[in-house]
Parts: sequence; structure tokens; C-alpha cells
Amino acid sequence: MQPFELPEFYLPYPARLNPNLEQAREHSKAWAYGMDMIDVPQHGTPIWAEHDFDSHDYALLCAYTHPDATAPDLDLVTDWYVWVFYFDDHFLELYKRTGDLAGARAYLDRLAAFMPVSGEITETPENPVERGLADLWTRTVPAHSRDFRQRFAQSTQNLLDESLWELANINEGRVANPIEYIEMRRKVGGAPWSANLIEHVTGAEVPAGIAASRPMRVLRDTFADGVHLRNDLFSYEREVLDEGELSNGVLVFERFLGMPTQEAADAVNDLLTSRLHQFEHTALTEVPPLFEEHGIDPAARLGVAAYVKGLQDWQSGGHEWHLRSSRYMNKQADPGGGVLGGPSGLGTSAARIGASVMSTMPQRMRAFRHVPYEHVGVLERPALYMPFAVRLSEHLPSARENVVAWARSMGILDEGVWTERTLRDIDLPLCAAGIHPAASAPQLDISSRWLTWGTYGDDYYPMLFGRGDVAGARASNERLKQLMPVDGPAPIVPANALERSLLDVWLRTVEPMGVPARQAFREAIEHMLDAWLWELDNHRHNRIPDPVDYLEMRRQTFGSDLTKALARLAHDAVPEPVYRSRPVQALENAAMDYGCLVNDVFSYRKEIEFEGELHNCVLVVRNFLNVDTATALPVVVDLVTSRMKQFEHVLAEDFPMLLDSLEPPVAESLRDYVDSLKDWMAGILHWHEGCHRYEDAVLRYPAPRFGTPSGLGTSAAHLARLLPVSG
Repeated sequence: MQPFELPEFYLPYPARLNPNLEQAREHSKAWAYGMDMIDVPQHGTPIWAEHDFDSHDYALLCAYTHPDATAPDLDLVTDWYVWVFYFDDHFLELYKRTGDLAGARAYLDRLAAFMPVSGEITETPENPVERGLADLWTRTVPAHSRDFRQRFAQSTQNLLDESLWELANINEGRVANPIEYIEMRRKVGGAPWSANLIEHVTGAEVPAGIAASRPMRVLRDTFADGVHLRNDLFSYEREVLDEGELSNGVLVFERFLGMPTQEAADAVNDLLTSRLHQFEHTALTEVPPLFEEHGIDPAARLGVAAYVKGLQDWQSGGHEWHLRSSRYMNKQADPGGGVLGGPSGLGTSAARIGASVMSTMPQRMRAFRHVPYEHVGVLERPALYMPFAVRLSEHLPSARENVVAWARSMGILDEGVWTERTLRDIDLPLCAAGIHPAASAPQLDISSRWLTWGTYGDDYYPMLFGRGDVAGARASNERLKQLMPVDGPAPIVPANALERSLLDVWLRTVEPMGVPARQAFREAIEHMLDAWLWELDNHRHNRIPDPVDYLEMRRQTFGSDLTKALARLAHDAVPEPVYRSRPVQALENAAMDYGCLVNDVFSYRKEIEFEGELHNCVLVVRNFLNVDTATALPVVVDLVTSRMKQFEHVLAEDFPMLLDSLEPPVAESLRDYVDSLKDWMAGILHWHEGCHRYEDAVLRYPAPRFGTPSGLGTSAAHLARLLPVSG
């Protein structure tokens, strides 16, 4: 008996079958035999028999997911999928089932030698996985740019290396929290790798200038999440009940939300639907402006369109294959539709698509129906988990007075956004004193000014640009970016308090830095500025964001990248590759999410009732689960706790091994940096508990009137009157 009934899937795109299927079947079987993948036990353990290979039918997967591929390209792509599924089963039998973590590390370490970004492969393959990878890499990458090769090598490496994360969780009996799971599943699940192969098949690489942009990243990530969550639903029985796997979204929802298996499966399907809705929203509303912003030529635009279509084909084709492959739980599914009972057979695809769109319409429309300024009332503040003691800088009293004097000199108290009382109630030096407890007096002043500038901007943008003047905000952003010169003076003169204060604190901060450090710091601030545009765009559509998109963008809107960059400035002995390592990335992301979610818990009433805000995790959870505040708030509190518990877990289990691999001075600096993350989280919580920003009396205090005596509108035209012509 199946552990749950498959839900009704959102299927907005028709599945098509490549006419070269039979040739790909013949070719891929011959190739797999040639690589010793079929009927050749490894270390005495059988991996695949011919029956296994035939019943899995990877050629059918590729014929569905790449319906327009030429015969040679379909052969090549099918070989890649044969290889990746063989790797998955090979790793399962030799390392996951045995728990051999040391052997797994040695095995994975060798694979990087078979995918060089440049030059020839010099290592000799010793097993079918290495042989297959060497053959496929040589057949694939010569036709591509260095940028593509780097991205493809990275996505392949992630796919391989993060198998250790799965193995470690199995050995510890540990189920990830939902945020960690989505992040790690993208790497180990291989969908970003699949997106690279789509570029190969379409013959159109994503232009390097936009490959790392938010719209292209969101398309890749929503594609990946859709592929992985769908696979989790079909593979739950095999992975969780047979293999003892703990990396499955249904299991994650079961454990985290305390749901029965069927309800957890339905919730995972809702998240899958939400991610596909986000894919469509991004493709329609964010990609076209991206082309204009970067001056993408018509040929490249057509190439990106082909790539997006390829991602859609993969979603629909992957679903069809899951319905047919013996690898998955599909006995109660109808190969002609989603689940038994729907229309099937030739000519019914449009009917299935229409029914699918209509059945998911309530979920889609719910995101656009929120009525701003709804009454919340005073909420009982929940206790939040904090294992680290807060420490405060001894220079806090002077910093409090200094930041008021600085804000007044910059004009921050003269524009109708903040009064001196507002600034003192927010008490941002208290936050700075907690997150930088060892700072000197000048350093604490700099930190306080950055927090003041960022918080002022966060309040200023909604007042100036209303709830959707994205064009005006974009023009403001471009000016702000010009006021962060990395070499030489700023090319424009500041015209308002936000601009004056940014230029002032920027110059004070970057004076001792080299140009590369200035560029990295500027990028961190630009991420926050661009995230403010994302918020305004959601307000323009009155759209509550998708939960995954929200959590990932929240790190930027909260200014986490900015404060992280400030912390890294004091630890320049740590090389960039160490900062990019999985343990450090996991610690940073867990810490950032802790701070962001703490803010959402404390600011929920302020944002929802008094500001008409859409960007709060409690509201996002309310919308996604279709529940009330009383139900959503504890879920967010549990997320706060789980992110801190994950921080502690990585600190205890993974971080020591990373330290052991480093030279003593680097290890010491990295240890100090991680201690600063502890201070950051403890300081953020202490500030929320100690400032007056979220108190009922302050929320009800009349807000200052923004703008000139006659009032200031919110259009780009008003911004043009406010700002002088640059030059």
C-alpha cells in the first residue's frame, strides 16, 4: 500500500516526446555497458542489472525533457542522465548504506580531476563513475565558453559533493529544517546541472552579463525546486521507506510541521505549485526589463527565450517520466494525466492543462487578495531561542549621542521621515553595540551610522515611492550607487539626506580598503538597494511573495549582506574560497535567517497594521498555509529556533573539520569571524527586545509628515524635481 495518494499536480505546459527516443535507448545502453555500469558489481556489490537499466528508462526521461533535441544531442544528454543516476545508486550502495563517510570523501575528491575548466584530463579513471564523467566532459565542454564551463563544473561539483551532506544526515539520523533542505536539495538534486544541459541542447548560452542576475537566478532556482519537490513526492516510498533516506521534502514537512504523511505531501505539492507560479511571474515580469537594462541583443533574447522554454519542457517532461518509470511510486497514477480520474489519451493535453490551471487558481489568487492595514492588535511576544550571551560595547552611551548629531548634520531629521524622537526610539547604536561589542569608539560610530542609513532608507523608500513607483526608485538607486566610488571621487553631488549620509559613511568606511575590497563591499550594499525594488514591485502588484523567494530576498532587504561584509572587513586573513565553503555558507545563512525572522516576529504588527506591508514571514506563512495569525506565528518561531539549532549543529559537527584543514592564522581569524556571527545574532535579538520601535505607544504616536509643506508626491517626476541633473 502506498504511504499517500499522489496529489493533483499543477501541469501548465504540454509534454512532448522526442522522435529520436528509440535511437537514444539503444545508444545509452551500449554506452552504459561500455562504461561497466550494467552487470558489473563494484567491490562485490551489484549496482545495476540490465533489467534495472531498462525499467528505469532514462532515454524516455530525456526524450520527454528535451523534445526538440537533435539525435546526437539526445544521445549525449541521455548518457549524462545515465551517468548521474548511476552515480546516485553507486554512492548509495557503497557509501550511504555502509555509512562510510571517509571513503565517500576520498571518492568524491577524485571526481574534480575529470572536469577541468581548461586543459586536458590527466587522471586515469578507476571506476564507472570516473570513466563516464571523463567521457562525457570531453564530449560536451569543447563547444562552450569558459563562463559556461565554469558554471557547469560548479553545478556538477555541487551535485557530487553535497552527497556528503545527505550521508552525514543519515549517519546522525538528522532531518533538515525546510530552509536548509531547499538550499541543499538544489545542489545535491542536480536540477541546476540539468539547466546547464538545457543550455547545451538549445545551443544558446545565457549571456554572461545576466547569468548571475536575480531574474535568471530565480528561473534556475524555481526550476530546480519544481524538479526536486516533484521527485520527492514520487520517490518518498523508495527513498524514505526502502533506502532510509532523510533528504525528502515530504519527510521534512512531516517532521517540521508535525503533519501526517498525506497532509505533508499535499503541502509539498502546494510549495511545488507556488514555485512554478513564481517561475511564470519572473519570466513575464522580470526578464523583459532585464533585457532592456543590460542591452541584450535580439539574438541573445531569442536564446534566453529558448532556454526558458527548455526549462518548461523539462518540468512537463519530467512529470511524464515519473509517471512511467519503475523507479518511482506511480501505481495509482494515470500516465495520461496527473492522477487517476482525469482525461487521458491523445488530444486531452489542453483539457488537462486547463483543469490544472483552474484547480490551482485559488492558491494563485490568494497571494493578490491581501487587504493592507488589517487590524492585528497587541500580540503576546513569544520566547525566542538564544544560546549565546549578549555583550555590549562600552562606547554605547557616546555612540547614541554621536549618531543623533550625525543624523542631524546629514539632514535625516529634516525630511519628515524621522524626528529625533524616532531616531532615539529606534536606538540603532544599541544594535551596533551588540553586534560589534569589541568595537572601538570610532568603529562603533561607523557601525551605528550604517545601521541608521539602512534603516532610514528602508523607511524612506515606501514614503517617497509609495507602493509601486519602481521607476522612481530605480533612478534613486542609480544615484546611490554612484555615491559609492571604488576609485576616485563620486561623480555626482548628493541631493538629499539619504544620499549625503551614504557618501559620508561610505568614505569613512572604505578609506583603508583596497579597490577589490571596496568593490565587494559596494556589491553587498547594491544587493540591498536592488532588493528594495523587489519589494516595491510586489507592492505594485499587491502580491504576497512566494515563501522561498521571500526568505532568500529577506536576507538582502534586511541588510544582512551589508552587516556580513562589515564583519568580514575585520577578518581579511580568511581567503575567499574558505568563505565559500559549505560550513561557512551554512553558518552565515542560518545566522542571517535568524536575524531576519526575529525581526519579522517583532515587527509583524507594525508592518501589517500600521504600514500595509506585504513582506513579513508571518504573513507569507499565513498565505501559503491558508491559516490565521495564531497558527502562522508559531511556525515562524519554530523556523527561528531551527535556524539557530542548525547553526549550532554546523558549529559542532562541520566547522571543526574545516578549521583542521586550515593554517593556524587563517583558522584563528575564521574562528573569530564565526564568533562575530554569534554576537550578531545575540545583538539583533537584544536590540529588538530593548528598543522602542515596536511598542504600542510608539506605533500609535502620530507619524511625521513627509516632504515639503505642500506635500511631496511619489512619482518619478517628483523625484526629478527633487534631484539635480547629474554631471
